[in-house]
Amino acid sequence: MNKEQLFLNLWAHYAERTPSADLIKVLFENRGEVVKNDHIAIRTFDDPRVNIDVLAKPFLALGYVKKDSYNFEEKKLDAFHFELEGDSEAPRVFISQLRVKDFDQITQEMISEILDSVSQEVFADPMLVLKGRVWETPSLAFYETLLEKSEYAAWMYINGFCANHFTVDVNALKTMKSLEEVNEFLKDQGYVLNSSGGEIKGSKSLMLEQSSIIADRIEVDFKEGNFEVTSCYYEFAYRYPKSDGELYSGFVAGSADKIFESTNMN
Repeated sequence: MNKEQLFLNLWAHYAERTPSADLIKVLFENRGEVVKNDHIAIRTFDDPRVNIDVLAKPFLALGYVKKDSYNFEEKKLDAFHFELEGDSEAPRVFISQLRVKDFDQITQEMISEILDSVSQEVFADPMLVLKGRVWETPSLAFYETLLEKSEYAAWMYINGFCANHFTVDVNALKTMKSLEEVNEFLKDQGYVLNSSGGEIKGSKSLMLEQSSIIADRIEVDFKEGNFEVTSCYYEFAYRYPKSDGELYSGFVAGSADKIFESTNMN
């Protein structure tokens, strides 16, 4: 699978769970914009069956390389971002993983129960990132218990392996020149922004500004019935040039920490 097809497949799965993304993309296109993707983000657990290295396989096969590492102490996460060597236009890939052993025994056992219920053959699929939820119909009681321990783990239990968000490259827009303009445009269209840490996370001094809408909510079939939970969200990023004139290509852990909260249920 080539790069274009992989990202098209990731988008199709993501947009199905994130109706707002397609609608916002059309809003930009109606202004004459060609929407470019700055990066995607993927969530997983640090279990060796499904960790960052496992989810990165299709990207590594295309020539992506692991770049900077990131640590989120409060949320008990580690992450890396990947870039395609020799292609500065290619979307970056940001993959995070939950440090399961940093949680209490009950939470560790719950996550093990989720993963142990799946055949190793499923996890061995190099395209696991396109598979979504690969375990059985979720339990609402199990989800709510997990949610008290980790929003990230609960989100994974419902959504599985997929792009958690795509990101509009604001630098590539022609009709809007700043993240402030993008945010005002989105609010004028009725979208609610993630305000944790401010509507804009980051700054010119950090060379990266990010904002996002609050995640869509979708109806999910639980064992106990049909209930609405958060799925995925759309992000927007503006990058500043470094001293050599090249746009900053990394991420800012403090900003990403707040962006994660776009999927919070409260």
